[in-house]
Amino acid sequence: MKHYLLTDFGGIGDGSFDNSASFAQAFRELKEGDSLAIGKGVWKTGPLTLRAKNVEIVLEAGSRIVFSDDEELYEPVFSRWEGVNCYCMHPCFYIVDSENIRISGSGVIDGNGQKWWTTSAYKREFQTEPVTKQEKQLALLNPGYQTQSGGGGGRQSQFLRPPLVQIHNSDKVTMEGISLENSPFWTLHPLYSKNITFKELSIVNPKDAPNTDGMDIDSCEHVTISECFLDVGDDGIALKSGSGLDGIETNRPTKDVTILQCTVRNAHGGAVIGSETAAGIHNIEVSDCLFDGTDRGIRIKTRRGRGGAISNLLFSGIMMENNVCPLTINMYYRCGSFHEEDFSLKKLPLEPTTPSIHDVIIRNCRATGITSTAGFIVGLPESPITNLSIEDCDFALAVRGLVGVSESEMYSGLEDAKGRGIRLRNVHLQINHLKITGVKKDLLIEEGAKLNEA
Repeated sequence: MKHYLLTDFGGIGDGSFDNSASFAQAFRELKEGDSLAIGKGVWKTGPLTLRAKNVEIVLEAGSRIVFSDDEELYEPVFSRWEGVNCYCMHPCFYIVDSENIRISGSGVIDGNGQKWWTTSAYKREFQTEPVTKQEKQLALLNPGYQTQSGGGGGRQSQFLRPPLVQIHNSDKVTMEGISLENSPFWTLHPLYSKNITFKELSIVNPKDAPNTDGMDIDSCEHVTISECFLDVGDDGIALKSGSGLDGIETNRPTKDVTILQCTVRNAHGGAVIGSETAAGIHNIEVSDCLFDGTDRGIRIKTRRGRGGAISNLLFSGIMMENNVCPLTINMYYRCGSFHEEDFSLKKLPLEPTTPSIHDVIIRNCRATGITSTAGFIVGLPESPITNLSIEDCDFALAVRGLVGVSESEMYSGLEDAKGRGIRLRNVHLQINHLKITGVKKDLLIEEGAKLNEA
């Protein structure tokens, strides 16, 4: 058992020296039981890969690992990008094929994201095909990418930005105490992994930084997330399992996830299921969390073409403040579709890519300062939401600063709601002690809604 410092491998934390080789050598030297400490300083580096077993990395107080924003350094790796298995840019910090890894301390992992965000915004607006050397290489590696579904953009240009930290095909990985900032894309992305623990993490990206989700738990099982703080430019804590036929064929669900005592601010959603749901998402508990200023609080989003069964979800003791809409279950989620039929109001035939949602409990949740609507719960005519229960909940609209009802969710194919209560369509719902303040009509009952009130 050895305890190393990065300086043992020639590392210099002056903010300008390139520590890529020092990190690579250190990671190669680590044997079972060893640890590596990153001391006070700014440690500039290119992308990193860790393959190891039974090792610990400690980011000491005052340490900051800063990744290069040079796109050409991020060589293609085969992973998953927005729900589709494909080649994409190497993650900034790539933990792969590893077991019993612990990353702890009070230091910072900084993705240096500004250039990535600016470039992404430009490409989304003006670029519809690969242009750079890196994008053309990815396009060759990803035949048929033009018809693959996406979400936040990048698929058509093949500008497949790196996540800040990706944990891929690994077991027993713990991250505790550290901060993750300025991610180029998704911030913390466990993928095809199990027995993952995130505790007391801080994840912060600018509110306008595109697609900078806090955590994306992707086809993983046995995950615990506790006492974390997230303030990000997209969804806060999102659970995913692949998109469409690719995700169905991969068949790796996300299941057995516990999220407790976390705070999410300024995100598109607090605790989010989807929209990549193809292999299913099951046995999820979210409790005693605060979602402050998030667009949505409890958010489930999918649509035709995404696929997957979503079941056995419990949201309890959630406090939501100043949300656009605190509770949304949306099966008409608009992003990433090329087909108008995905948003038809007609009952369509059930397909392998038709999603389903059942056995969901919303219990003892409070929301104040709502600015759009109290809720958006819309299933599909051929696949209604079933066995949904709302118990002992209290929602209150803001008295000023209201926005349009169309802001409640990102949907297509539906007319806007006729009020600011909870919209119900194609759902079988049990309600027991629900109070909604500040609306003319509590429940907006539309086609296919079946309601039992205690």
